[in-house]
Amino acid sequence: MTSTPGSSTVPPADYRLLLPEGWFRVRIDPEGRERSVDALLDRQFEGVDNAPHIKRQVREELLAQAAAAFQDGGIELYISLQQAGSLTIPASLLITLLPPPPGGSLPTAHDLEDLLSADGEAEISAVELSTGTAVRVRRVTGQPNRPAPAGVPGSTDQALPSVTLDYQLPVPGTGAHLLLTFSTPLVQIADAMVELFDAVAGSLRWTDGDDA
Repeated sequence: MTSTPGSSTVPPADYRLLLPEGWFRVRIDPEGRERSVDALLDRQFEGVDNAPHIKRQVREELLAQAAAAFQDGGIELYISLQQAGSLTIPASLLITLLPPPPGGSLPTAHDLEDLLSADGEAEISAVELSTGTAVRVRRVTGQPNRPAPAGVPGSTDQALPSVTLDYQLPVPGTGAHLLLTFSTPLVQIADAMVELFDAVAGSLRWTDGDDA
């Protein structure tokens, strides 16, 4: 990361997040995408030999999701393999780096809060994290008569909407923003899932080159 002209803030070298046990990082870059997806599927379908069609379909969906995420500027994708009894809790986290526009800058957190407030179907607020002020946006996407979002192991083609939670915050000294996009089709327990997502976002820390 490079500092913007006139900025006195030293840009962080990276960031760190604490994720629940059972969340799997999927590489979305073209070089590592297929190998990473195959490793996830080997873990998810371990001991299951009678579902090659489902495994192949999930693989195609995950590869498409990873490719789209990379194309849109995504840098990391996490998929939940967290277990609740015999069930997998379907959820995902996409992390995207939003560069500043040429010759300009991205809106501040409070500007974004004002811009998004016209969306009556979303809950928008500016929240304080240890890393700075972030815009938090919670909404339900999809239509009741459409399939749940593809690409999450354990999800089905049931006609369920999806709960999404976005956190967007500025990266110090760069003019860029980091966007965390959480998603789950479990609208029946949306508040519990959002509480988990809030905890993950709250764990975000900037790191420098000396951090282990």
